[in-house]
Amino acid sequence: MSSPVLFAEVIIPLALPKNYTWSVPELLREQVKVGARVEVVLGKNKKYAGVVKRLHTEAPPFEAKDILNILDAEPVIFEQQLKLWEWIGRYYMCSEGEVMAAALPAHFKLSSETILVYNEEFGEDFSTLDHDEYLVGEALLLKKELKLAEVQQVLDSHRVYPVIKRLIEKKVCFVWEALKETWSPKKETFVLLNAKYDNEESLASLLNDDKKLQRAEKQLELLLSYLHLVKTAGEVTKPELLKKSGASDAQLKGLVDKNILWLEKRQVDRLQYLPRNISIDFDLTPAQQRAFDSITEQLVSKPVCLLHGVTASGKTQVYIKVIERYIRQGKQVLYLLPEIALTSQVIRRLQKHFGGYIGIYHSKFNQNERVEIWNKVKTGELKVVLGARSSIFLPFTDLGLIVVDEEHDTSYKQQDPAPRYHARDGAIYYASLFRANVLLGSATPSVESYFNAQSQKYGLAILGERFGGVQLPAIDIVDTKKMYGADKNKIIITPPLKSAIDQSLEQNKQVILFQNRRGYSPYQVCQVCGWIPHCKYCDVTLTFHKNTHKLHCHYCGTVYPPVHSCMACGSDKFTQRNFGTERIEEQLEELFPKARIARMDIDSVRGKTAHDNLIQQFEQGRLDILVGTQMVVKGLDFENVILVGILDADSLLSFADFRVNERAFQLMEQVSGRAGRKDKQGRVFIQVSNTQHPVLYFVQQHDYGLFYQQEIEGRKMFFYPPFSRVIQLTFKHKQKEVADAAAQLMAFALKIDYGKYLVGPAEPVVNRVRNQFLMELLVKLPKDGELIQRCKRYIQEQVAILHNDKRFRSVVVIADVDAV
Repeated sequence: MSSPVLFAEVIIPLALPKNYTWSVPELLREQVKVGARVEVVLGKNKKYAGVVKRLHTEAPPFEAKDILNILDAEPVIFEQQLKLWEWIGRYYMCSEGEVMAAALPAHFKLSSETILVYNEEFGEDFSTLDHDEYLVGEALLLKKELKLAEVQQVLDSHRVYPVIKRLIEKKVCFVWEALKETWSPKKETFVLLNAKYDNEESLASLLNDDKKLQRAEKQLELLLSYLHLVKTAGEVTKPELLKKSGASDAQLKGLVDKNILWLEKRQVDRLQYLPRNISIDFDLTPAQQRAFDSITEQLVSKPVCLLHGVTASGKTQVYIKVIERYIRQGKQVLYLLPEIALTSQVIRRLQKHFGGYIGIYHSKFNQNERVEIWNKVKTGELKVVLGARSSIFLPFTDLGLIVVDEEHDTSYKQQDPAPRYHARDGAIYYASLFRANVLLGSATPSVESYFNAQSQKYGLAILGERFGGVQLPAIDIVDTKKMYGADKNKIIITPPLKSAIDQSLEQNKQVILFQNRRGYSPYQVCQVCGWIPHCKYCDVTLTFHKNTHKLHCHYCGTVYPPVHSCMACGSDKFTQRNFGTERIEEQLEELFPKARIARMDIDSVRGKTAHDNLIQQFEQGRLDILVGTQMVVKGLDFENVILVGILDADSLLSFADFRVNERAFQLMEQVSGRAGRKDKQGRVFIQVSNTQHPVLYFVQQHDYGLFYQQEIEGRKMFFYPPFSRVIQLTFKHKQKEVADAAAQLMAFALKIDYGKYLVGPAEPVVNRVRNQFLMELLVKLPKDGELIQRCKRYIQEQVAILHNDKRFRSVVVIADVDAV
């Protein structure tokens, strides 16, 4: 009796409405595994590497194509990761294919690479071909196969498709779609000494008596360098030896030919790891110990615990002690940080205590390095992974703990493209699949997390005093209403802040200045008629960058030449309004000519190590003043900083958003937390014109509790999170009236069942980006799982109906669940 046909549900890295099914040929049945990649054809002949989600015997209602090939003998992901993908897809209203595209390193996501194969039957008579066809035909005759990119090189043109089409029609060649595995292990050449020279005697005789070697002076020097390196390093690689000895390849080849040295190729890790050891060389303070005991106790009964510790209270040391407990139990730990920027300081601290147990995973690593870390996590070789939000997708096998540091940070939320997931919430679900614990930590917790702790859903541990008993910084509010510079512009450094900087520099202390705008000046205005240069693709003003001497759009990235005459009235008189980090850096150089000044923003720290280098310079006291955007705020620990300046607090307090007060409080409290961390109370200057804003009072008192009380009342009154769940729908189209009509139509459809939960549709503050007009619709739903799921399904159905209408086919609808 023949066994039933086996089918595989396969996830393809595309935004497909559902997963498709393929049949498993009899030959491959024994090898196919859930979580492994298979090669499948989608459509006519596009090939993809998909991941098998499940194997079953239920025949689909159509004729299923066969799986072509199995790419992995062992799964690349496990059951828990598949469940996480499914949950993210369902919760954040996207497809599992989009989650797969975000989760897997690029080398695992193969797709077709078109290859042209020469048709031997055509022969070698090219007289019927035109010039371009002849060139490609000749190249094919010689090489037998050509990739698309190679055809472009042959023709020196991008117009290759018509030529290829004609060659296929004339049967000169045919197309073969191939899947290419792009990851390859790294190989290194090691240098070894011939085993017969292992003992002292034979080595001495070689060095002293070998006439051929005595005559080849350079080779002798190279051999001595090798012997010295072996003693100090243990193993010697070819590049290392040539660099150290200053010798050439030929001289090394000479020693290899004489059979004195041998060369051996070996597979090596791309990333260097320290020896594995656990050495905790500090004791917790009484306050830290109480927090640690409280966390340990609460994680027994509650899966999630929030550690609310004021800035500089030593939360990282508490994390290290908690992590140590889990490593000693043989469990894996994931330590999440909101920004790659933070990893450099924390990794140095963690490596000191856990050595080679630690790995790092984030987007600055190249794809080969990512695959290596992925495999080391999968085999359980790495016990602790430190990473940004994408590391929740790593294939852990025995996860015991996830630490989410700075849990309030908005960088944990993915904005574009889908999946628009929140790593903190994803981490809590992921941990539940392993029955693991989650430790959230922050000096300024998000209102949602604090609400969950207050309502006993999470545990709560408090760390209310700074490490070493240092007082929280004193906060000075500087009223800028009546202060203007010589050009009638906002003053950048007010006199009180200037004298405080002078004082700090005299004491050899460091200063951090924060401004949430990069560039030189956020906009320039015509003095005659008030015209302001705007981006032609986005509805925003252009920012002038002095180092490029260009106007930049911070939304679409378009760069424009500087404007010298007004487009409205022809005047050439412009004034710069407001100031960004570049302008501040320039003014600081004028005011403090002897100070060493650096700027930290997205323009100044490009490249893999630029950020780390800048932080190390500041840590080592080689810089006096650091000016920057949010990058300087987050969790960085500098002992010698005594003064912090927030140069334009008004820009933080004036957004049209229900979270504006929460964001402003978090930013100002976090910035001020960089001051006076070691032995002396720090000072913070907040320059602001709206001095009566209530948030400033809470920041001045460092009173999170009072801020939370007031904020939660407002949220309750207006039915915002944590009392509701929000889904923001954004409609994009190149014609304003089409985007408006699509939003109105969706609102009309939703009104029937969800009318009382709708806000909008309305234009956002920036209503055009990259030549697409935007409309927004907000749905605020009560916290009822069934109702929320029903509404999400209904929205997806309505989007499909909308796209069936010819007029709205090209409207892009983005659903952002729990939008921040």
